[in-house]
Amino acid sequence: MPRMTEVRIAHTADLDTATRNAARSLLYDVFDDMTAEDWEHALGGLHALIHEDGELIGHASVVQRQLLHGGRALRCGYVEGVGVRADRRGRGHGQALMEALERVVRDAYDLGALGAADEAATFYAARGWQLWRGHSWALTPEGVHRTADEDGFLYVLPTTAPLDLDADLTCDWRNGDLW
Repeated sequence: MPRMTEVRIAHTADLDTATRNAARSLLYDVFDDMTAEDWEHALGGLHALIHEDGELIGHASVVQRQLLHGGRALRCGYVEGVGVRADRRGRGHGQALMEALERVVRDAYDLGALGAADEAATFYAARGWQLWRGHSWALTPEGVHRTADEDGFLYVLPTTAPLDLDADLTCDWRNGDLW
């Protein structure tokens, strides 16, 4: 019989070193192409954590970013580092992690956004995340640059801001993957 697991929400500042290290190790196990910059992108906001038998088996985080859309800077809850240990998948843990973060996004941000790998797109779409159909851009130290490789992989969760999913969307600057 599957056991119920509880999602714990904590800010990066409230995670002890062991929990931060466990989250980082989990994400490196889940994603073959995980980088140090990807891990940095998951820090500084709220983490959703699932433990089972004292071990971290699921992690996701939401960090604040600014996205430009329709002539406005929007406060965005950007979801990062969503991963469940391989031997614990298919048991609703990903849904529980996202449910916790979506509540945060809906209550605190103008919109939610994330970059979805092909294999996760159906999961996010089923939760109400909408594919961004317009062009993606990034505000860089050299100016605004097109990020065409991200088109078709960006999803948003509308909350309070009016959105035109066929228009341009520009993210703020950060090291590593811009989206």
